[in-house]
Amino acid sequence: MKADHCLERGTDLKRRVTNCSLKAISCCLFLLLAPLHAADWPTFGHDPQRTGYAFEEDAFSVQNVSGLELKWKTQVKNEPKSLTALTAPVVAAGVATLKGVKTLVYVAGSDNHFYALDASDGSVVWSRDFENHVLPKDAGMWLCPNNLNATPTIDRDRNAIYAVSADGRLWGLDLGTGEVKFEPVQFVGAFSKNWSLNLFDGVVYTSISQDCAGARSGIYSMDVRNNRRPVIRDLIVSKRGGAGIWGRGGPVIGKNGRIYAATGDGEFNPASGEYASSVIAATLGQLELVDYYVPTDYRAVTKFDLDMGAAGPVWFAHKDYNLVAFGGKQGVLYLLDADLLGNKDHQTPYYIRQLSNDDRFFAGKGIWGGVSSWRDEDDETWVYVPVWGPVSTKAPAFPVTNGPRPHGCVMAFKVVIDSATKQPTLEPAWISGDFDVPEPVAIAGGVVFAVSTGENTQQTVGAQVLSTGLKLLTDAERGQNTKNAVLYALDAKTGKALYQSGDAMATWVHFSGLAVSGGRIYAVDHDSRVYCFGLKGK
Repeated sequence: MKADHCLERGTDLKRRVTNCSLKAISCCLFLLLAPLHAADWPTFGHDPQRTGYAFEEDAFSVQNVSGLELKWKTQVKNEPKSLTALTAPVVAAGVATLKGVKTLVYVAGSDNHFYALDASDGSVVWSRDFENHVLPKDAGMWLCPNNLNATPTIDRDRNAIYAVSADGRLWGLDLGTGEVKFEPVQFVGAFSKNWSLNLFDGVVYTSISQDCAGARSGIYSMDVRNNRRPVIRDLIVSKRGGAGIWGRGGPVIGKNGRIYAATGDGEFNPASGEYASSVIAATLGQLELVDYYVPTDYRAVTKFDLDMGAAGPVWFAHKDYNLVAFGGKQGVLYLLDADLLGNKDHQTPYYIRQLSNDDRFFAGKGIWGGVSSWRDEDDETWVYVPVWGPVSTKAPAFPVTNGPRPHGCVMAFKVVIDSATKQPTLEPAWISGDFDVPEPVAIAGGVVFAVSTGENTQQTVGAQVLSTGLKLLTDAERGQNTKNAVLYALDAKTGKALYQSGDAMATWVHFSGLAVSGGRIYAVDHDSRVYCFGLKGK
């Protein structure tokens, strides 16, 4: 900006100089802060593809991560709803606040609260309470807890963060002050079970599962580029109920103009618009279904309640291929061509292998949460899978193991080109030690960060194989027999444990995730505490 722009025609020179100075300061501040945005963790799993890979981070390494320590923990005001408490954290660096420029950590609470914490010490910079305009028809329970559930997402272009309140309205709040920038608009059904928000090109996406409050399963979007006339669309994947999309990350956005989701149990019949027990792809923006993959045993998946929707997919590229990897309660890991799901017959994956749950349990075993991906310094692509329960007898042999793993583990694979088919496949690399049980991982500086949740995964009294007459555990019963959550740091290439947080985290956590930003790792627990870990002396 040239100085003489402040001397244009007009009578109120002082006002023009003041306005021009403010604009100049704002421009300078923007230029100074722009590089800091690289330290953001703006959405669940770091990016719209849900890779979990914080490629901007350079603070951590295999050599120094053993020096992690708890930097701070903050208790925020929030009443847990059934099993849920706080969403996974998201982070924005270089945010202009009323208290100066800060890195802020954002969490939303199940009881309709929203907090922005100072990353340096955990103090609350601002908070906001969402008011419900309707009341739930019942008290709720752990399957349908009538709560705020979706992890928020950050919009740097509009200096806003979006969240869905318990009554289904989308809010857009100023990053630095919490002031309302986008007046709340009804996005999804009140007290529906919606999952982590995603954002691309001014459109916010979420997914719905469980049929809570009568909300139908599918992908939902809202174009927020014009906050006076937002456009809402949906892609309903089942007209008869079921087919929930409940991977931690919600819908996954590829770099090929498509959005993906894995669906839960229900009817599969493309002719009538039923897409349960499958992976679907739709166009961004219009949400027009363009492709799907369904396994050959989809009837058994539904019969035994082995939801493929239990773990969200991850989208990534390897050489000339766009790929999607995913798994579910069945315990089977799949690798698909993201541009042609299941090939021409919709049923042919690049890779398929049982990793867990030989017993066909509908709870406590299988692949849960979401799959993650990392591109290392040698341009090799890795895939990380959170596995619950013992390893399957049908699992591939891993060249590196790290001790017994009776409760769960993280498995790592390399993406390679099969010498016979000339197509991508997965090559086993390592299995971690024991996790009770693992969440989706984050990767930074050649280190895998993962949480052992300590939650009670049992859902019913007695048998864990689907049958008639099963009695669901109550909220109180699900909260028993838990352990404290533990943060682990593993060598991303060997799975060797380099750090574990011991009893630093006080309680367990249900369906959460990590954030890694600016040399810090952020996590939450069931008692509505936010934890920050970092290197000693940093």
